[in-house]
Amino acid sequence: MQVFSRFFAAILAILLAPMAMSSAALAQAPQNWSLGMGTPFSPVKEGIISLHNLVLLIITVITLFVTVLLIWVMVRFNEKANPNPSQVSHHTGLEVAWTVIPVLILVVIAIPSFRLVYFEDRTPDPALTVKATGHQWYWEYTYPDKGDLNFTSYGLSDEEVAKQGKLRMLAVDNELVVPVGKNIRVLTNSADVIHSWFIPSLGVQRYAIPGRTIETWFKATSAGTFYGECNQICGTNHSRMPIVIRAVPEAEFNAWLVTAKTKFSDAAPKTLTVAEIQR
Repeated sequence: MQVFSRFFAAILAILLAPMAMSSAALAQAPQNWSLGMGTPFSPVKEGIISLHNLVLLIITVITLFVTVLLIWVMVRFNEKANPNPSQVSHHTGLEVAWTVIPVLILVVIAIPSFRLVYFEDRTPDPALTVKATGHQWYWEYTYPDKGDLNFTSYGLSDEEVAKQGKLRMLAVDNELVVPVGKNIRVLTNSADVIHSWFIPSLGVQRYAIPGRTIETWFKATSAGTFYGECNQICGTNHSRMPIVIRAVPEAEFNAWLVTAKTKFSDAAPKTLTVAEIQR
């Protein structure tokens, strides 16, 4: 009885916990018992959720239709209800219908799918370009149109996270700062193995491949801190490659640029041992 009580309590917590959370918290950082895709913070993410909802509606209707059809067949055409089954093996209208209808369904899904793929590919008028280079196991960021400002972004150790009160395995020493409400072009690359630059709440995911530059973009629709990570297995410390993007007003971004150019002017990439990264 106690096991059933705990099971029921867990299910209830899963259903009710998201309602008690703010949409911003649910979208920008992982939360216990969270459900769904969260609140979008970019036009691309809005498109992803819209496509998801469309496909979910279609597959729900199909599932319900097939379920009802199976139940009807079992009740109407079982041996007792229908002792003399029909011998019909072909029906032109039915065969045309079960060929044409699936094609139309795929067309309905394909049109917004292709539209979204092209939409999230690149932006024609970026306000800022950022190059993200993956390394084992950290990110390097360059602002080509801001004097080639360059710096590295390492995940914080467990000790640093505990001292600073930040999110374990998501916090970094140097955040990627961008202006809010502006189209940001991102160029991904890698210095060693294949990585992946992934920020769920902004709807951004692009591989970082050695010898190849891949383009994508995002626009943070509100100020805040957005978390991501490398989601392509890239070695021992793959889990220690978080991404943190901080979207700020343009005036604050310009002020940060001045500070960052001074801070990172003579900074060289630091080298960490495997043991230091795993702490």
